[in-house]
Amino acid sequence: MTYQTILYSVSDGVARLTLNRPERLNSFNAQMHAEVRQALARLESDSTVRVLVITGAGRGFCAGQDLGDRTVAPGGEPVDLGASIERDYKPLILTLRRLPVPVLCAVNGVAAGAGANIALACDLVLAAHSASFVQAFARIGLVPDSGGTWFLPRLVGPARALGLALLGEKLPAREAAEWGLIWRCIDDDDFAAEVDSLAARLAAAPTLALRRIRQALADSWNHTLEQQLDVERDLQRELGFSADYAEGVAAFIAKREPRFIGR
Repeated sequence: MTYQTILYSVSDGVARLTLNRPERLNSFNAQMHAEVRQALARLESDSTVRVLVITGAGRGFCAGQDLGDRTVAPGGEPVDLGASIERDYKPLILTLRRLPVPVLCAVNGVAAGAGANIALACDLVLAAHSASFVQAFARIGLVPDSGGTWFLPRLVGPARALGLALLGEKLPAREAAEWGLIWRCIDDDDFAAEVDSLAARLAAAPTLALRRIRQALADSWNHTLEQQLDVERDLQRELGFSADYAEGVAAFIAKREPRFIGR
């Protein structure tokens, strides 16, 4: 399938989705939303995919919404921004969270507005040293969307979440890693190789177990300790009967690398 605003490929179990509007810092317009939806639908039905890598083309990761795609003309009718959330951003975030494979976000440059929060919706975020994160919404009279008001306080606590959201200041990747907003900050020269290495590591992992780990940690926010212990019991029971568990134990005993079937 040919796309105009993204690149999508699958190789050795790794799906790569690149936001590809570099002249607009990979900001989302209606066509990009549609093409990302199509690519993610392909991924969900492709049993060969074991990990998804999302990144951006050019010098930025994603500048969020392309404001030119929903410009309010002076004196014109206001645009219903809630409609675009309901149609585009809410389904995108929920799809990323429910994918059957881990999602690795490679933030190669600035991630601003919805672009920052799309990154935070992924399972692991690697950022180049030159990258940064900006909750730019207050600058134009809006609130953080695309899950920003949910992700931020959970990742960095309420005080830092409020500071980021109210002030809209740029947070360098190094500081984002120190705060726990992202997994790791990588020197620019090593960034591409580190992304490839981590993607390959995830692709070789027992993906059913990884899926259940993601599920359990996400659900824990809504559970008491006793309820979460029951979740762990049920998931451990399921995984204990899996071929990957048997292979993992056999490989450990034989002192060899495991060969997981995965998804």
